[in-house]
Amino acid sequence: MDFSSLPLLSITTFLPVFGALVIMVLRPKQTKTAYGIGIAFASLTLLAAIMIWIQGIGSGLSQIEELSWIPSLGIAYRLGVDGISFPLVLLTAFLFLTSLIFSAKIKDNANIFIELVLMLETACLGVFLSLDLFLFYVFFEITLVGMYFIIAKWGHEHRKKAALTFFIYTLVGSLFLLLAFLALYLFSDPNTFDIQQLVANPTITGLAATLTFWGLFIAFAIKTPLFPFHTWLPLAHTEAPAAGSAILAGVLLKLGTYGFIRFPLQMTPDAFREFAPYVIVVAVFTALYGAFVALAQTDIKRMVAYTSVNHMGYLIFGVAIAAVTTTTSGMIALDGAVLQMISHGVVTGVLFLLVGALQDRTGTREMNEMSGLLKAYPILSGLFMLAAFASLGLPGLAHFPAEFQIFLGGFDVYPIAVGIIIIGLPITTALYLRAIQKVFLGTLAEGFSGVKDLGSRELWAIVPLILATILIGIYPDSLLSMIHATTNFFGL
Repeated sequence: MDFSSLPLLSITTFLPVFGALVIMVLRPKQTKTAYGIGIAFASLTLLAAIMIWIQGIGSGLSQIEELSWIPSLGIAYRLGVDGISFPLVLLTAFLFLTSLIFSAKIKDNANIFIELVLMLETACLGVFLSLDLFLFYVFFEITLVGMYFIIAKWGHEHRKKAALTFFIYTLVGSLFLLLAFLALYLFSDPNTFDIQQLVANPTITGLAATLTFWGLFIAFAIKTPLFPFHTWLPLAHTEAPAAGSAILAGVLLKLGTYGFIRFPLQMTPDAFREFAPYVIVVAVFTALYGAFVALAQTDIKRMVAYTSVNHMGYLIFGVAIAAVTTTTSGMIALDGAVLQMISHGVVTGVLFLLVGALQDRTGTREMNEMSGLLKAYPILSGLFMLAAFASLGLPGLAHFPAEFQIFLGGFDVYPIAVGIIIIGLPITTALYLRAIQKVFLGTLAEGFSGVKDLGSRELWAIVPLILATILIGIYPDSLLSMIHATTNFFGL
């Protein structure tokens, strides 16, 4: 079908915030009506994203939409999509919809909550589709506002501290990002904020390229996050509401990982290649640190949060391998890293929703206070176990094809590093098996019987994510063919 006459990228980007404006104007008194409007616009956004897919994703940047914005500086409203950005657009639309469905239990200031979620969705979509440094930065900053208020207002007991920590950390990262973007603009010839031109002709060299690379590295290392910039993440995840944690892990962390590919890998390739060994050391340490610290947790939500640190280490390891070499090995590792963004978003997103459902029923996140819940909540327990097996990398589920490609590509270049980083896999396996044993097996703890299992609202949110986890695991080429076409086109 031909949708070329429609500005699909703009429609997809701004449908959610338009939905927020509708709720703001109508001010529905019934929370059911407000959620109905929010879910309807999130559904339309997913439909628009699918229409982008049907229209065709080119190997390079395609479906370009451009409108002059600040002509004196060469700043324009530019949107475009390729095989790296589109899977993230699809993930964003999918995860925000399911998270909003799951959140329908939130009644306190529901209108404002839905408006913030929809505004945050527009900001995230804008980051992935922007082809102008200035526009990218604007959307990148708006994401801070939405998530700050979601944590601060609807989070748990230490929500204000968590929200403030999240905001300060990421704002500091944004300052480094701004300086790096200014350097890319000033050292481009001719001066431009156009991402297409900066990717096609990376002119920044020497000391300027080195400083710009490290500015980009710090900004995106905080957002990803990598050790030692990770300390905001466990607190934010633990205190955020379940849907907020799912969005934070599933989408917002990908703003950092996507940034690593789009900017330092494509715009400062020589500097990245020079310093890639140091990035690899950080990635390996991050992966192992995340796994071992997750193993030490007794709070199940905090445990899942630290597994995100572990998986981000694997992901950035794959990106750094691609920076070291332009051979097939580098491309295999990068393809795996991009697929890992999607698989992590789906798997960790559903894990946080399930932990939220578990906390709603038990009133606790402490694994030592739970046992035998398989008897009380067989559906919830079964789905959690499936998602846990996906997170630990079981073949046939989403993480396995991504991590396999990362390690396969890395083994040809840095076999010792691969030998060290895969220690994280048995540790992750151990921590999830321990959690399953403590929480779901054994004798049912007192006070947990008689509470209903997952309801229809929760199942509508969780089951699609579980199905996506299985689909990616058994048919990864559904995304990999698109991803590889782009990584091959750019010669990454």
